[in-house]
Amino acid sequence: MNRKHLLIASFSLLLSGLLGTSAASSPIPLATAEARIRQRQDQLRLISPAAYDLTRYPIADQNERHWRQLLWATAVIEPQDAYVRTAIAQILTLTPQKLTPAQSRTVEMALQIATQLYLSNPTPDLQQPFIQTIAQSSNSRWVAMSLSALSKGGATVIQQQQWIDQIAQRFPKWSENVSLYTTIKELTTAAQTPPIRDLLTWTIVPNQQQLYVFCQRDRSELCTAFLRDRTGRFVKNNGQPWSMPLLTRSLHNLSWNFSRGYTPQGIYRIEGTIPQPDTDYFRAYGFYSLVQLFAPLEPGVKEFIPGRRGTLTGKLDGYKTLLPPSWREYFPIQASYWAGLFGRSEFRIHGSGEDPKFFTNNQRYPQSEGWNPAIGCLSALELYDSTGRVQFAQMPDLLSRLGAKPTGYLIVVESANTPDAIAAQINAL
Repeated sequence: MNRKHLLIASFSLLLSGLLGTSAASSPIPLATAEARIRQRQDQLRLISPAAYDLTRYPIADQNERHWRQLLWATAVIEPQDAYVRTAIAQILTLTPQKLTPAQSRTVEMALQIATQLYLSNPTPDLQQPFIQTIAQSSNSRWVAMSLSALSKGGATVIQQQQWIDQIAQRFPKWSENVSLYTTIKELTTAAQTPPIRDLLTWTIVPNQQQLYVFCQRDRSELCTAFLRDRTGRFVKNNGQPWSMPLLTRSLHNLSWNFSRGYTPQGIYRIEGTIPQPDTDYFRAYGFYSLVQLFAPLEPGVKEFIPGRRGTLTGKLDGYKTLLPPSWREYFPIQASYWAGLFGRSEFRIHGSGEDPKFFTNNQRYPQSEGWNPAIGCLSALELYDSTGRVQFAQMPDLLSRLGAKPTGYLIVVESANTPDAIAAQINAL
């Protein structure tokens, strides 16, 4: 959505009263300019050479809180100082060692932030610890994360294959490990996207609405949602398919098969909403209710298939039956299945109470200006003025169209087709 379209959409929403009366009339203290400046400054104050001093704050159980706060501030601010990268690189040298649970949590978060920093500026100081992790760590997830980071950071195909061969020697049963299998499979499989029309005309389960979210391979580009109602008809707005832009970019630029990575492709169960606002979570999720999603094997779902209690059964073959025949062997669309098997959970569609300027790396993505990244969820636009009053919000429109206590399915798909091209295919049905 370009700026012109954004302004038109904003004006249309304001006229139709979809912002929500209480939100539009009442300022939210956490969204005022003063509160947002203070929040950013609180993160900036944490960044100092002393804070990253591993002699003063070694990776030990008693220092877990210090490092979690500091690493989060690093993700928000993305400082480029040499002492930051040096400290994180030193933390990554611990990946081959036997660690306590608290130490492991700190190292894993450091790997996530190291990926974010490395992909913003691939430098040797972070490259070498990733290579060392592949060669020496016994933690298959950390090895897979390192391979993914190096590959996305510009490694040649020859280098990637050398690391894959090394991993295969170190982990003879790598194909039975979800992290290694999905990472290597994605790097070594060139798959042509099946016909989009087959997906648009396919009914996962009768009498269920289907929310399609079409994304580019580059998740810094906005995705576009289209809604098919329970009768199989696409929802229209002024004679054209209704659509809504969403962002699925991971703050850390992690791949879909890792915790805090971008939204995996595939099918999810839509099952109700989670009420907002909540002071504790306003900044993360915004003012409006969240749409609750469940991956195929994620615990907590009431009925992934209507009339059958619990999660999806039948393993991968059971998942494939939910797809049109032409899509069943297309590996990328299986991502939500593998993510659920891996343990990823709590996917949501939500707004954001954060100032778009809060996250430094938003500056690198002008194509999605105004939207905030997430850590697996789908992020809707939600903007506030300096007094804390909402100026624009997409979630009320989506919630209204899905209905009270919504059920159905979300389908996330990467496609080179533009939103206009998808809309044209919908109109041609």
